[in-house]
Amino acid sequence: MLILYTQYGILNKFPMQKASDILKKFNPQEDKYISREFQSFGIHLAEVLGDYKHKALYIKLSKEVPRALLEKALSFAKDANARNKAALFMWKLKEIRKIEKKSTKNTSSQQTNEEKNSPKIH
Repeated sequence: MLILYTQYGILNKFPMQKASDILKKFNPQEDKYISREFQSFGIHLAEVLGDYKHKALYIKLSKEVPRALLEKALSFAKDANARNKAALFMWKLKEIRKIEKKSTKNTSSQQTNEEKNSPKIH
């Protein structure tokens, strides 16, 4: 079993699967256009959010955005009692990315301040 630890705590638990088990479940007629893992996750997002019309958007997000952020936004949207879970997911993802950007900006500014204040040894 693989457990992912992030700055938000334990994020996801899922059992490792054998390649033979995955191949048994693979249906070439149904899954012929999904060849990469991020594509599969994008389709999963679209299905869970009930927004299959925008599956290309979710595939793009799953390729470009870190999985931890997507999982956190998905968890938030799934647990909410909302009419439009897809819109809630996108809003929460935007908020998480803002927080992430601020935290990386603060840590980089702290590092530059420490570099300025530290004595230089030649």
